[in-house]
Amino acid sequence: HMAENLMVLKIGLTVYTFGVKFDPEVKLRPTPTPQTAEGPETLKFRLSGFPRKHNEGRIEVFYKGEWGTICDDDFSLANAHVLCRQLGFVSATGWTHSAKYGKGTGKIWLDNVQCSGSERSVSVCKSRGWGNSDCTHDEDAGVICKDERLPGYVDSNVQVDENKVEEVRLRPVFTIATKRMPVTEGVVEVKNKDGWAQICDNGWTPKNSHVVCGMMGFPHEKKVNKNFYKLYSERQKNHFLVHSVACLGTEVHLAACPLEFNYDNATESCPGGMPAVVSCVPGPLYAQSTVMRKKLKMPSTIRLKGGAKYGEGRVEVLKGSEWGTICDDRWNLLSASVVCRELGFGSAKEALTGARMGQGLGPIHMNEVQCTGHERSLWNCRYKNITAEDCKHTEDASLRCNVPYMGFEKTVRILGGRSRYEGRVEVLYTETNGTLRWGLICGEGWGTEEAMVVCRQLGLGYANHGLQETWYWDSSNVTEMVMSGVKCTGDEMSLSQCQHHRTVNCQKALARFSAGVICSETASDLVLNAPLVQQTTYIEDRPLHMLYCAAEEDCLSKSAAKANWPYGHRRLLRFSSQIHNIGRADFRPKAGRHSWVWHACHGHYHSMDIFTHYDLMSANGTKVAEGHKASFCLEDSDCDEGVSKRYECANFGEQGITVGCWDLYRHDIDCQWIDISDVKPGNYILQVVINPNYEVAESDFTNNAMKCNCKYDGHRIWVHNCHIGDAFSEEAEKKFEKYPGQLNNQIS
Repeated sequence: HMAENLMVLKIGLTVYTFGVKFDPEVKLRPTPTPQTAEGPETLKFRLSGFPRKHNEGRIEVFYKGEWGTICDDDFSLANAHVLCRQLGFVSATGWTHSAKYGKGTGKIWLDNVQCSGSERSVSVCKSRGWGNSDCTHDEDAGVICKDERLPGYVDSNVQVDENKVEEVRLRPVFTIATKRMPVTEGVVEVKNKDGWAQICDNGWTPKNSHVVCGMMGFPHEKKVNKNFYKLYSERQKNHFLVHSVACLGTEVHLAACPLEFNYDNATESCPGGMPAVVSCVPGPLYAQSTVMRKKLKMPSTIRLKGGAKYGEGRVEVLKGSEWGTICDDRWNLLSASVVCRELGFGSAKEALTGARMGQGLGPIHMNEVQCTGHERSLWNCRYKNITAEDCKHTEDASLRCNVPYMGFEKTVRILGGRSRYEGRVEVLYTETNGTLRWGLICGEGWGTEEAMVVCRQLGLGYANHGLQETWYWDSSNVTEMVMSGVKCTGDEMSLSQCQHHRTVNCQKALARFSAGVICSETASDLVLNAPLVQQTTYIEDRPLHMLYCAAEEDCLSKSAAKANWPYGHRRLLRFSSQIHNIGRADFRPKAGRHSWVWHACHGHYHSMDIFTHYDLMSANGTKVAEGHKASFCLEDSDCDEGVSKRYECANFGEQGITVGCWDLYRHDIDCQWIDISDVKPGNYILQVVINPNYEVAESDFTNNAMKCNCKYDGHRIWVHNCHIGDAFSEEAEKKFEKYPGQLNNQIS
């Protein structure tokens, strides 16, 4: 029994071990496998792996004196129900495949397990038999149990390893380093039940440092001046919790490395040694000097999209000149960590499957990515090229990286809302005498981009709304405006990085006119169907007598006012717009229905004043004509398979675009055009921008613009190269903008 405990301790993870005594009186179900129970035998089960909560993990079973895993072939929720009950939980809520919680070691005890869900033990379910499997540990199954214990399972059935390592920190020693963010160098300390303690550096390796730096949000480690720290540690009283660490360098957490703990609190537990010290190299976003920032360039062939904060998002790679996504088959923490470090962050905190950060567009470039964890780039990992049958964008892989702690959340707070996701914004500022106080932000000019920064700074996800008035959220006694004229691009890590007035200048200085935010964990993501624009574009000379309604809606260019109505015509560039919501929340208009406007010509209410811009531009970007589609009614015209329509314009219905649906504006409806009556023949760029004023929250605004090359000869128009603004490399985009004309396209 002692040996068994030692094994658990050396892994250094929180391991829960559960014992179940089989009752020989219980009739076992008939099963085609030869393992019927021979007398009473004790099987033990435990949850293992990392990162995880106490009610989830890799399922491990103790059989014939040895711990082993279960293969994920034929695994089902019914299997998970049986195993969770054997672990002392009431039922399962899910299960995982492909070693989501890391690969186990030793035996793979069971394979092709098929339970009905009502069995007393997994040993009576169909399977290939004990120890008979054709799997590798890449296929270790995991279970997620409902966090509710079975009555009668007392706590004594849960043996918690007291020496678990959950938190790790770098404690800076230099006085100047304690004031700087992020902390890149210091003594490694681990937290246990008694507080923070050190690790003995005897046998400490760069691989151990690599793991610690990854946890702290840094891609690489560097050498440390040990002489300075030796002098420092001789003056300190050190308490060593761990006396040996042996990481491979690919682990995402120190707890996943083999650790040996000290059982007594003897100070001699690190003979001749000192506390382990680590120095990390920050990525380009976190480098403190601009020289370092230029030196540390971000890679140009990999990016993250759709995340609410830095270091998270859908993984996209550049192949040829086109960006594409990665399919989530075999996607795990090792591969995700290679991406995180390549992008200048630490190791991966989560490897997410099933388009958890929204769906991408365009091709899926990679499948079954298998990194060892040592690669410098994702391109060095093994992977398969994709075929159309393999994957869909619903399987796009994404991740969350460990990022350096910057302390930004301490300088802003939101108060007075109905939940922690909303409220009036207050910032911490330093008065002339050096004291710190909370103050308000002037609401003038405050919008979605500014709210995005506040929500990111507080870790509250995406910005739903930036509010210029906060009448209903008067909760604190803070009344003084301390910041005004705030202008953010939306990419900043904190409000302090945005532009603002040197001295406060606010017309409405009352607290109820201060800025507020509503944040959300999910957001919509609208994108235009570019091929449809290309296929449907044509020119129509429309008689003026058919354009009275359009003129009333202000859908014609200014020169139409001087026309000899009802004689003559206007030349219109017409096309269909199909706008998809591929995000994770419905796109809803900002304005409440009390402020929607009735449009008699169209026979329905419009919920958004400016929803898209239609522009025809010269090659140098000057606007030569614009669409004047004044406002829009939003509805679900059609949806993906299995998704139902929820919004419609008719009968003053609710308006919006559901996730997985699209809103179609056909080329033949009023105002779905650009009036080009005054445009001379030449080469132009057609540009359509959705949600141009960021009025409604989206997880990704970079895919809101679509561009096409146009050649107009005075009679016909050729439209080609239609694409979403960020679908191609920068080089390809530059070529597109310089493109002289038409080579080989159909005439619409």
